[in-house]
Amino acid sequence: MCKNEWSRWVLFFGILFLMPFLSKAQTNEKDLLSQISYDHPQKYTIGGIDVSGISYLDKSVVIMLSDLEKGQRIKIPGDDITTAIHNLWNQGLFDDVRIYATKIKGDSIFLNIYLREKPKLNKYSFTGIKKSEQDDIKDKINLTHGDVVSNHLIMRTENIIKNFYRDKGFLNAEVTIIQKPAGPRNNRNEFEDLIINVKKNKRVKIAQINIYGNHAFSDDKVRKAMKDTREKGYFNPLNPLGMVVVNSVADIVTLKPKKLKNEWVNYFTKNYRLQIFKSSKFIESKFQDDLNKIIAEYNAKGYRDAQIVKDSVYKIDKSDIGIDIYLKEGDKYYYRKITWVGNTIYSSKFLSAVLGIKPGDVYNKKLLETNLNYNDKGFDVSSLYMDNGYLFFSATPVETYVGNDSIDLQIRIHEGKQARINKVTVSGNTKTNDHVIIRELRTKPGQLFSRTAVIRSVRELANLKYFNAQNLKPDIKPNQANGTVDINYSVEETSADQIELSGGWGYGRVIGTIGLSFNNFSLRNFFNGKAWRPVPSGDGQKLSLRFQTYGAGYMSAGITFTEPWLGGRKPNALTVSYYYSIYSINGETTVTPDPEDTAYYYNGNQKFVSHAITIGLGKRLKWPDDYFTLYQAINIQLYNLENYASIFSVGDGNGRYNNLNYTITLGRNSVDQPIYPRSGSDISLSLELTPPYSLFSNKDYRTMSDAEKYKWIEYYKWKFKAYLYFELMPKMVLVTKARFGYLGTYNNDLGITPFERFYLGGDGLSGYNNYDGREVIGMRGYGNETITPDYYKNRNLGGTIYSRYTLELRYPISLAPTSTIYIEAFFEAGNAWAGTHDFDPFDLKRSAGIGARIYLPMFGLLGLDWGYGFDEIPGIPDANGSHFHFSMNGSLD
Repeated sequence: MCKNEWSRWVLFFGILFLMPFLSKAQTNEKDLLSQISYDHPQKYTIGGIDVSGISYLDKSVVIMLSDLEKGQRIKIPGDDITTAIHNLWNQGLFDDVRIYATKIKGDSIFLNIYLREKPKLNKYSFTGIKKSEQDDIKDKINLTHGDVVSNHLIMRTENIIKNFYRDKGFLNAEVTIIQKPAGPRNNRNEFEDLIINVKKNKRVKIAQINIYGNHAFSDDKVRKAMKDTREKGYFNPLNPLGMVVVNSVADIVTLKPKKLKNEWVNYFTKNYRLQIFKSSKFIESKFQDDLNKIIAEYNAKGYRDAQIVKDSVYKIDKSDIGIDIYLKEGDKYYYRKITWVGNTIYSSKFLSAVLGIKPGDVYNKKLLETNLNYNDKGFDVSSLYMDNGYLFFSATPVETYVGNDSIDLQIRIHEGKQARINKVTVSGNTKTNDHVIIRELRTKPGQLFSRTAVIRSVRELANLKYFNAQNLKPDIKPNQANGTVDINYSVEETSADQIELSGGWGYGRVIGTIGLSFNNFSLRNFFNGKAWRPVPSGDGQKLSLRFQTYGAGYMSAGITFTEPWLGGRKPNALTVSYYYSIYSINGETTVTPDPEDTAYYYNGNQKFVSHAITIGLGKRLKWPDDYFTLYQAINIQLYNLENYASIFSVGDGNGRYNNLNYTITLGRNSVDQPIYPRSGSDISLSLELTPPYSLFSNKDYRTMSDAEKYKWIEYYKWKFKAYLYFELMPKMVLVTKARFGYLGTYNNDLGITPFERFYLGGDGLSGYNNYDGREVIGMRGYGNETITPDYYKNRNLGGTIYSRYTLELRYPISLAPTSTIYIEAFFEAGNAWAGTHDFDPFDLKRSAGIGARIYLPMFGLLGLDWGYGFDEIPGIPDANGSHFHFSMNGSLD
């Protein structure tokens, strides 16, 4: 029998064997169908429920979600099965949901829930955008491996990305998400990769904002009320300049100055619009806020009923949109009568004086709310009560009459009871000890609540520089039932320690510096090994170490320790410091001195060694107010010279010189925060003086050698500093600075000491030549120390009088505690003089330029400035002009 015949016989007998089973299955299916009639629904009891098709979900969870259970009576066909399918479908986890009847036995029915799960997320990637944008978007969409790839997830991801770009002005951004199998597509293991393709398209700008219905305000004034919704800038200087010039000539000839003015105003309005600090982009939420700002501006000018009738945003082209705003201004109102109700602590007359609004004044909703609730630039009614413990105080203005152009205002006062502080706590401090924070607070348990004390406490914590100043927000929890209040100061630690590492080339030699400042040091834990992480910290003390070398000839080292709360109870700051420097030149040196230079130069070894010890004590005063501080210090400086005469007008450059002086400084510092101040001032006046040795001696100083004359250095030095900060608009700050210095002598025969003089110009960084107690003052636009009398003659004598004035306009790029960045434009003027005989306060060297500052907690405040000096320095051709300046820790201040 052939092979093909055997195959046919095997197939034949196989079919005969399977026929009974196939017949039985068809009979069971027909039996189930015959028992379920859609025309005559029947009730069954669920005898059992099984689940099939799932890989990751628990069967019991699926049954629970379906809202079906064993023993339940259901009607088939009926709503129970339909509802169960909807319940499961609405979970968004499945691509297919079916419910089968697998067996009917009497009135019992057995069900099988068949599900096909949606795929899980394996990974996702982006196309069309930069990596930095990808990182920002990842934080927002928050997709993780194993997420169910549902329609909701896809739509949510698309919307988040589109909104991300809408906030950046890309209103037409397109997002498409491609789902790609990560492996074999089977019902047991199905993962997908998502490819997110982003097409930003061009940034959409606001081409025009049209204002309708305004009469009291001009179009520009309405537009300026909107802070974040701005028209795009343009610059068309030649369009149509020709006709303007022709018309202007005609207006001049015909003596029409008003028409001439209007010609040029219209020309500049139509052809020039510069956007410097605000870009033109449309953000829906900010646009709605700006509409409210328009109404607030009208309310502040008396237009109580002003309203936006309607607004529309429409597309002009692919990159531009237009906005139409329709206004109804209403009438201008005035206050007719202002009365007070419920006040017992303060008289109505006194409250009206604080309010600053009187009958007949133009209605001003903003001023009313400011002077009632919180005025950061002066007094307000709330501060009167809240600074006296009346935490539960409220003032509600009610308009009792509105008619024609007049408003009667009744201010209803609820004084309540005085509240005392119950608990004061701190949280969030992971490094700084509690007592360091609490000692800076002006709110103590048992005191009456004071809003001003809370605000001042926040300022003091910010000035420590240990915490993120932007997130210092006290949590005030009043308990009206027992008349107490709990205050919690939540802080966010930032790095307070700083490191200075620098190297470069300057003054003709290699410069290297290393410095460490531990600004939150703990001396008491110095011998506690567990506290070294990496150094003991948390007690608010300051330890600074600095080492500097300039080639092989110069080296300096210093150490400073400050205890800000000596004794632990009062803010008495003890400072102890030691400084050492040596400057030496070994070998022969050939120098040809200037004919006018009387300094001596030596061939051979030269050396200048100095030691300095300072012990200072500073304290916070209570009068005139507690922003005042008083600092006093005793300083001892020892100088040893060998063959070094370059700083003296006469002498052989040998000898030992001693400087014992006393310093006293009276200051007042009310800046709101140390890194980027927006308000307040920093003013100080100091006097440094030595004993007047020569006044108690009968020696003839005119005939003495330098070594004898200056063995005990004598002088007095006055210095004054005033820095003022004004916030012109949100975040934009105007800073005005003035600095003066005067070095004097007790005895004209002795003359002014060659030590402790002023050197003006450059970046203000003191270098190898700061061995003689000189004070280096930075001034941009000029070379280092070049604005110093006779500097070009290489006499290096320094000035005895100096002044410097600075005007800066600052704007921040980032106020993050990890990296505060701001830019500035500046104008400076200053000079230094040899003495009162050539002093002229109006003879100033001028400069202007731009710069940037970045504050990094680890390195402090770093700066880079470009300045242009306008005035020439005699004898130094390259002293003025264009200069770049690098600064560290406020060296240019």
